[in-house]
Amino acid sequence: MAARRNVSRGVLNISDIPSLLEEYARHNLPRDPSSVHAPSAALNRKVSVLRYDITKVAADAIVNAANNRLAGGSGVNGAIQSAAGPQLLEESLKLHGCQTGDAKVTKGYMLPAKLVIHAAGPIYDQYDKKEANRLLESCYLRSLQVAAENGVKTIAFPSISTGIFGFPITEASPIALNSVRQFLQSAEGMTLERVVFVLFAGEDEKVYRKTIPKYFPPSE
Repeated sequence: MAARRNVSRGVLNISDIPSLLEEYARHNLPRDPSSVHAPSAALNRKVSVLRYDITKVAADAIVNAANNRLAGGSGVNGAIQSAAGPQLLEESLKLHGCQTGDAKVTKGYMLPAKLVIHAAGPIYDQYDKKEANRLLESCYLRSLQVAAENGVKTIAFPSISTGIFGFPITEASPIALNSVRQFLQSAEGMTLERVVFVLFAGEDEKVYRKTIPKYFPPSE
C-alpha cells in the first residue's frame, strides 16, 4: 500500500509506508552510480522517506528537533509540543535541558507515537562547518542509541536543524542518511526494524530522494 503524502491527513501507520526496497521496485527513486556503499536489501527494507506530518506518524518513537532548554518553540518542535499536549512540556522541563548533539526521551502523551526523543541540533552559524557537521551527526546517532536503549523498533526523524537553525538541507541530508546507515550496520542497530525520514516540505523531500541512492543504493 502506498503511503499517503498529503500532510493534512490522519494518523499514518509505519506498515503503510513503503520501504526504499519497495520504492526502488516501483521506480520511485533515482539511481546513483557514484555510491560507495554496498547495496543491501536488508537495509533498504528498514528505511523509508516521505512527506508527511511527523506528529501523525504512529511509530514507537518520533524525534523532536529540540532546543537546548527542551522548551517549546516553532517549526517541528512547536508542532510536536502542541500535538502532544502540555504534559510533554512538563516532562521535558524536568530533564534540565539537553546539550547540543545529545538526545533525551519523554513519553508521547497525546501523540500516536509512544515516545518522543528530543535531539538538540546545532544552530548552523554558531559553529565552523566541521563542528556543525559533527554535532548534527551526533544528534542522529544519539537519538538512535536512546531509541535502542528504550526498546524502540520503529522511529521517525524530521530534518534536524534545517529549519530556523539554518542548516542547509543539502548538507544536512547526507549526514542524516550516513548516520542512520552507520547505526543500522552496528550490533546495536540490529534491533531497529524501521527508520523513517518524515519531511514536511516538498522541497526537502526532493533533496532526500535525490541523496538517498548515494547511501542506500538499490539492491537489485
